[in-house]
Amino acid sequence: MFSDKEEFKQAFSQKLEAKLGKTVETATEVDAYRALGSLLRERIGTKWLETNQRYEQEKEKQVYYFSMEFLIGRLMGNNLLNMQIVDVVAEGLKDLGFDLGELEEEESDAGLGNGGLGRLAACFLDSLASLGLAGHGYGIRYKYGMFDQQFIDGNQVEFPDLWLSREFVWEVRRPEEAVEVRFGGHVSSSKDEDGNLHFDHHDYEQVQAVPYDVPVVGYNSDTVNTLRLWSVEANLDDTIKKASRLNEFGNFLGHKRSLEAISEFLYPDDSHEEGKQLRLKQEYFLVSAGVQSAVRAFEQLELPWSAFPEKVALHINDTHPAMVIPELMRVLMDEKQLGWKEAWDIIQASVSYTNHTTLSEALESWPVDMVRQLLPRIFMIIEEINERFCQSLWEQYPGEFDRIAELAIIADGQVKMAHLSIVGSHSINGVARLHTEILKKREMKIFYNTFPERFNNKTNGITHRRWLMHANKPLAGLLTETIGENWINEPGRLTDLLAYQEDAGVLNSLDNIKQANKEKLASWVYDTKGISLDPQSIFDVHIKRLHGYKRQLLNALHIMHLYNKIKTDPSLEMAPRTFFFGAKAAQGYHYAKKIIKLINTIADVVNNDPVVSDKLKVVFLENYSVSLAERIIPAANVSEQISTASKEASGTGNMKLMMNGALTLGTMDGANVEIHELVGDDNIYTFGLSSEEVLEFYRSGGYSSRQVYDTNEEVRLTVDQLIHYSPFSKGDTEFQEIYDSLVHHNDEFFVLKDFAAYAAAQQRVSFDYQQKQAWNRKSLINIAHAGKFSSDRTIQEYASDIWRIAPVNTLK
Repeated sequence: MFSDKEEFKQAFSQKLEAKLGKTVETATEVDAYRALGSLLRERIGTKWLETNQRYEQEKEKQVYYFSMEFLIGRLMGNNLLNMQIVDVVAEGLKDLGFDLGELEEEESDAGLGNGGLGRLAACFLDSLASLGLAGHGYGIRYKYGMFDQQFIDGNQVEFPDLWLSREFVWEVRRPEEAVEVRFGGHVSSSKDEDGNLHFDHHDYEQVQAVPYDVPVVGYNSDTVNTLRLWSVEANLDDTIKKASRLNEFGNFLGHKRSLEAISEFLYPDDSHEEGKQLRLKQEYFLVSAGVQSAVRAFEQLELPWSAFPEKVALHINDTHPAMVIPELMRVLMDEKQLGWKEAWDIIQASVSYTNHTTLSEALESWPVDMVRQLLPRIFMIIEEINERFCQSLWEQYPGEFDRIAELAIIADGQVKMAHLSIVGSHSINGVARLHTEILKKREMKIFYNTFPERFNNKTNGITHRRWLMHANKPLAGLLTETIGENWINEPGRLTDLLAYQEDAGVLNSLDNIKQANKEKLASWVYDTKGISLDPQSIFDVHIKRLHGYKRQLLNALHIMHLYNKIKTDPSLEMAPRTFFFGAKAAQGYHYAKKIIKLINTIADVVNNDPVVSDKLKVVFLENYSVSLAERIIPAANVSEQISTASKEASGTGNMKLMMNGALTLGTMDGANVEIHELVGDDNIYTFGLSSEEVLEFYRSGGYSSRQVYDTNEEVRLTVDQLIHYSPFSKGDTEFQEIYDSLVHHNDEFFVLKDFAAYAAAQQRVSFDYQQKQAWNRKSLINIAHAGKFSSDRTIQEYASDIWRIAPVNTLK
């Protein structure tokens, strides 16, 4: 890439002049960032082109990973790391008067995701390229992302995320590869002279899907794959014709604007009909554009259609892209003239599906009338898939009406997207062993009994390159110094660190690195928030999407409980604690927003009370993002993974924090179970109901939150502070809804049931943290076992077991 810093400095200076008309002396930091990004993108471009040519010439099988989210974060540092030129660039920039870290801050976090689903997809793309596997992402180029979160009087307020207001230096617009996507209208059928049935779509609304390609650079690899992001551009000819037909020229711009809204916001508020339709449009827009693009790439190979599954794998990341199945049927039958059976055989051999949840609201269903009106041809195909599937079930289970109704894709006026995904896929996987077992034995038991051979587990993973080598360079350096560099390409080799668990020098070095990271975070919090933190305190971190089942509320109630204890006994002996939160609540999720308000209220009370502030601090960092996580995670001592057991499919934050030496405080849920198996009882803090107990309560009842409230004095005192006069409520009704959910509506997520066990686990954390060397040993053991959760391992399993692909290049 660059042989030394002098070569880099010359190339960088030339780029500043050619791109921006600036010299090193006149360039701002923004100029320098744009020039550096442009320079790197050009250098990446050569390998990008070579990779695509190699795939085409060798007719490699390629994976297309469909996801509504790709939470890629900032790419500058990650690309420099994977290109292995961090030091050369940093030193060259320093000679020229620039700081690489400051230039990285000029890049906006790409507004392409919200939580673990999107970050997982980003990690998978990194691993695909780093392992030399032909795999690409298909997503939407959201103009504004989800939203920019700000706190006003403690409340979440949403503003547009203007991440594209600055040049996104990594993308390349490819209008020549645009495709058309159709909505609405009606479909007619006719037969040709040979008796073949044809379908014609009339009076539809048409948009152009224009791809913006982002290179995905592999670590120490010749492979550069592609994240293809689709953006809506209204077809002006079609829009003008429609305005002419309806005599609505005055509404031309409004109509154009309504079409372009499809790719504006991630997860539009679907609490009303218009929002639901927009979300359905988004999902079909993504899959239609992506399927057409994948089919076009296959046709360039000039192979028979029967070879499609040998050369193309289409992966559905959660239920959002489920319409990949009927859309590919539409393209193969209506445009390529294949028969139903031939097309269906191709689809079942090509499509695979990852389920990420057991939550009913996330297993999408769409009203039949909405799908029929918005996507008439797609609905016809889904209806036919359903009829043929139900007929096959009737042959297998004659007379079992209830079983067939439960398995049907269309039932009770709804199109069930999870059912569609299962029926049309050859592989259905969960994302942690416990999650997969819950799917097989309970949530999707009837499907598992019908298609047992299709179900498998692929425990999630994270890229150690981004979350350790980039986010925590000092720790990565210590690991290499201690066990050599083999762990970089073989993260499972982190277990070599176990040989040093009694080595005082290594343990002290781990502690020093953690302490330096904590001081760095505390300094940043003070500079940006004006909150003074004690870096010697336990940094207790709860960073994830705000949802009832993730139980930020349990954490908040416990902080109130600690506050009460200190106020009662100011001399109380305890390890000082700093609680960090980072989370966004969905725009229409009123209850989650109330929890945000509660946490901010608690922070305001605690941080301004001199009696407790030397022992307790609360920091809710607004607008949680990948770059913010990169600040927090290396500094964390405790990883809050306290979801209601059975609700968290896997988690990936637990893996990132573990890899950086934080100890997990969690329920036996998702991948926590597998973390526990690896590190043992002494190196994790587990508590609360098991998944089996939770599921049995849901099935049979028997839980009374009111009974817990009545019999546990600490619970009652704390919960009453939500509505009675207290520092947290001041006697108003701000948190009445939360109180009612816990006491009067039987506490859906078992917050009160698990409260005592959680408080006891927190006490154990407080005691153990004060045993410094023992704590450091626990931290080392967690780091040593974190290699199991590398996304390289996960992707290798997907590649061999599901997609049937192999590396097409070798490491340098």
